[in-house]
Amino acid sequence: MTVVVLLADPPRPGLRFPDLAATSPLSGSEAAELAAAMDRDAMRAVERSGADLLVNYRPDDSLDEAHRIDASPEAEMRALAADAVEDVSDVRFEPQVGSTQSARVGNTVTHLLKEEEEAGSVAVLPGNTPFVTRSGIDSSAMKLRSNEVVLGPGAGGAVYYAGFTDTVDFSDALTPPALNTLAELARGEGHDTEFLPTRPTVRTGDELASVVAEIRARVAADRVVPEFTTALIEEYGLVVDEDGLARR
Repeated sequence: MTVVVLLADPPRPGLRFPDLAATSPLSGSEAAELAAAMDRDAMRAVERSGADLLVNYRPDDSLDEAHRIDASPEAEMRALAADAVEDVSDVRFEPQVGSTQSARVGNTVTHLLKEEEEAGSVAVLPGNTPFVTRSGIDSSAMKLRSNEVVLGPGAGGAVYYAGFTDTVDFSDALTPPALNTLAELARGEGHDTEFLPTRPTVRTGDELASVVAEIRARVAADRVVPEFTTALIEEYGLVVDEDGLARR
């Protein structure tokens, strides 16, 4: 069985996609709403796959004071899940443990692989793309049967998916470019690494432009799109023209 972990900071302004407000037409609040939509799309994709979903959220005490609000991170993530999946009781919610993102990923992956017998493989979704699909998750699970590490490349050396059947030294595993870092760490452990198709990921306005362009192309071609993210892009009127990302 594959456990898919959505590594989720709560979608709050300035916390998720902090560079978007300065590099795109979106405000900080809109960037946070985009993050929430992408999380919903990821949750729905995992629910429809053959994997189990674990939402690994940042607890309040690990956030800067400026990013704390009255609602708890767990309550926020449960509310997103209620919109995305049919039965929230099928979703596990656990707090992240660790002082850095690399440490938090390492703690989660290591715990699941070493302590839970049913978890034959663990995949981490950093929550940076809406293009996580049911078929992609199932395909990656098949690749993990013959490879210890499976990586999904994103923009600029990012990863949108990192799957493991064995551990690596996670101390600095997400040091940019995370794609290269993880592949080198896997090689150092003697692991075989396989790759998924490259997908657009989001950090800056230019990267969001790639997401918007692909979604609008998929809509025009009547292909499957990430439902929640597509609806938000339409609501915001985001398009890509000769000058880049814009509102219409």
